[in-house]
Amino acid sequence: MIQRRTVGIVGTGNVGTAAAYALFNQGLASELLLLDQDTRRAEGEAMDLMHGQQLVGRITCRAVDYPALSNAQVIVLTAGASQRSSDETRLDLLRRNADIFREIIIQLDKHAPNAILVVATNPVDVLTYICQALSSRPDRRILGTGTLLDTARFRALLGRHYGVDPRSVHAYILGEHGDSEVPIWSNATIGGQAIYERTVLGKPWDAATMQGLFEEARNAAYEIIDRKGYTNMAIGVVIARIVRAVLEDQQNVLPVSTRPEGAYGIEDVCLSVPCVVGLEGMEKRVDPALSDDEREALRDSARALHDSRAELNVNI
Repeated sequence: MIQRRTVGIVGTGNVGTAAAYALFNQGLASELLLLDQDTRRAEGEAMDLMHGQQLVGRITCRAVDYPALSNAQVIVLTAGASQRSSDETRLDLLRRNADIFREIIIQLDKHAPNAILVVATNPVDVLTYICQALSSRPDRRILGTGTLLDTARFRALLGRHYGVDPRSVHAYILGEHGDSEVPIWSNATIGGQAIYERTVLGKPWDAATMQGLFEEARNAAYEIIDRKGYTNMAIGVVIARIVRAVLEDQQNVLPVSTRPEGAYGIEDVCLSVPCVVGLEGMEKRVDPALSDDEREALRDSARALHDSRAELNVNI
């Protein structure tokens, strides 16, 4: 029996709407279900998308309440307070979003206990951890968008620098989706050729230039917020990429936020490491060999996330 692909999105602000548009435009679902505490906003976004149905195919999009999510295979969580300005770090958002997520998880465990949850609200790593702690579903079925966006930005900048398609660049940013994230130079390649301290495509390694490219990727959100007030387009595409990997059981290796469970000496925290993503969510981790400096930087990132969660002081 052919099953309808149903995707729910909780939160129809800037990010939720961008995700809905990406999913709709790529034809990834038979049915998109939008939920927001502002019901009229969700209704308006659903109506707006439906007017493009003739151009993309027969995809149903409607505003719903929690009980209607019972048949969703994937539910994307984009609800929550948004980053106020470039002066507010992702970790500053914790207290404003933790209570929101507690109520969401109660409702989703009641009405959609079998769905894969994709967390996109910032600070995504801590909120992914909170969702895993609060939900009755297995941890592997809750994952965060993590550093997939940072990695995409990183590869785009490296592609520009070397003059190649970013899809030909293989390089990761791991750890926190935020200020303590870590560029993994030791495994970065183009066409199978290592980048670190090598000349590639006629361009010799320059540490200052490479650090500048990493910092540009890391700080991109702040630069965008300074200009337009929020980020939403690229993260919408990132969400669609993860949803596709789940719905199509693609077994893609993506840097998503999950628990390392002892890898690199890291426990009791969610952060991004390369994972195989498929029908069951995070199906297995890929733990690449890291340099000593990268391993220690990843542990530092984990400690920063531990500290931020401790400062939150919520019972989970």
